[in-house]
Amino acid sequence: MAKGDERAVDFRHRFLGARNGVRFARMNFPSLYFHFSWSRRNRRRARHFLAAGIAAAFICVILAPRYIDAAQKKTANRDNAPAKPTQAAETDRSAKSPHETKSYEIAFKEFKLTNGLRVLLAEDHSAPTYSICVTYNVGSRDERPGRTGFAHLFEHMLFQGSANVGKGEHFILIQNNGGSANGTTNMDRTNYFETLPANQLELGIFLEADRMSAAAITQANFDNQRLTVQEERRQSYDNRPYGKTYEAVIDLAYDNFAYKHSTIGSMDDLNAATIEDAELFFRSYYAPNNAVVALVGDFKTDVALRLVKKYFENIAPQKTPKAPDMTEPEQKGERRKVIEDNFARTPRLDIVYKIPPGNTADWYALDVLGYVLSNGVSSRLYQKFVKEKELALRVEADANELRGPSLFWFSIMARPTTDLGALETLLYDEIARLQKEPIADWELAKVQMQLRRQRAQQTYSSRSRANALGHFAVFYNDPGLINSIWSRYEQITKADLQRVAQTYFRASNRTVVTTLPKSAAGESGKIQ
Repeated sequence: MAKGDERAVDFRHRFLGARNGVRFARMNFPSLYFHFSWSRRNRRRARHFLAAGIAAAFICVILAPRYIDAAQKKTANRDNAPAKPTQAAETDRSAKSPHETKSYEIAFKEFKLTNGLRVLLAEDHSAPTYSICVTYNVGSRDERPGRTGFAHLFEHMLFQGSANVGKGEHFILIQNNGGSANGTTNMDRTNYFETLPANQLELGIFLEADRMSAAAITQANFDNQRLTVQEERRQSYDNRPYGKTYEAVIDLAYDNFAYKHSTIGSMDDLNAATIEDAELFFRSYYAPNNAVVALVGDFKTDVALRLVKKYFENIAPQKTPKAPDMTEPEQKGERRKVIEDNFARTPRLDIVYKIPPGNTADWYALDVLGYVLSNGVSSRLYQKFVKEKELALRVEADANELRGPSLFWFSIMARPTTDLGALETLLYDEIARLQKEPIADWELAKVQMQLRRQRAQQTYSSRSRANALGHFAVFYNDPGLINSIWSRYEQITKADLQRVAQTYFRASNRTVVTTLPKSAAGESGKIQ
């Protein structure tokens, strides 16, 4: 091997050694050494450098006082200048400070068309995009026995085309113009939303108006989407761990049919649905006087309103559908159930308490209580169940938000060897602690900080703001809650948290569902 090749190999090995943690200080590169000799030529160079250095030092000594004197005079002149302009400049800088002038309020304007459609418009020119959200006042709570899952099925139907949009073209038009779209259904409402570039303002408004006025309700579309929803049920409920737990809990906890069944519906009810049912559902609920259109983003309000009127105002209103009965009788005693799960690998304990509807004083206090109990690794239940006792893999506590009677939900994923009786007792001990002792100041302060962060996150995008405006308008007839809801959280005190824990976390008000892996379902001794 040639000498040059040896050096190349040596360098490569040393470089690889450095990548694997060898300190560079210990590396030795013979090929990079510099050999210096004290020759006549080098001595001459050294004398020249020394002379140049002495000359530079002499110049600095001579000239430095002059520059220092000039600098001092300049400073004195600035200090003796009239104070009025300086104060004005300081005031101007202060006025422009973003920390003092920036508002987190979301400004919007509300309009109502002649056909009853509510329109919410919020200009925001910070990005060249906008979002549109159409929220319909219909959810699974509006379904009747024997036709569960219909609200969600119909959400799918509205992506199958309309009078001027072919099957599948809705998504194609959105995506070809750089946008995104989707829709969701829950117990209390159904919404559809798009985000598009600002120069496609008319496109989003046209698409939503076209399917509101004339959705393509055909037998072929209906059959196709029914199969799609049934497959979604298989994936999300029937063939996944703990997929049926949610349905078991709400079926046992609620007496009123409105919230007693899941949004996905049952296979039997989906099979029994007809095209006539679909047409009646569309005429009843997909009407302008039963919807809210919210637009947020880069547009002029007058331009957006003109386009909304152009495409929506000619849609005929329908008879206002009857609001469902949401009354729920008071629960008089604890309810319990044990279910087997073919897909679960470890037990799960779900305990719920009935609580008031969303947007009530007690609901806000209970929502804060959920943060105190399980939000983050410093929360009470995480520290007790997961870290200290090591009885659980995960623990959650949360106040569900519904327009009617809601549920405060405790969900604990137990370790495979945990005694579920001891686990349940430990939870009740923590609840008793809440009822007897106020929480610490730092716990409430932490939650308030989390809520401030949440506010920033939820209002970051135009889509989240459009969805929130529609949500508050349909749920509570108050879109202004998008700004005022946070002050309601800030008013919550430690005494409020203690009071709601005493009021609602009663044994007679709770429902307990235990989910066991099928192989362990016979071990009843662990669920006493």
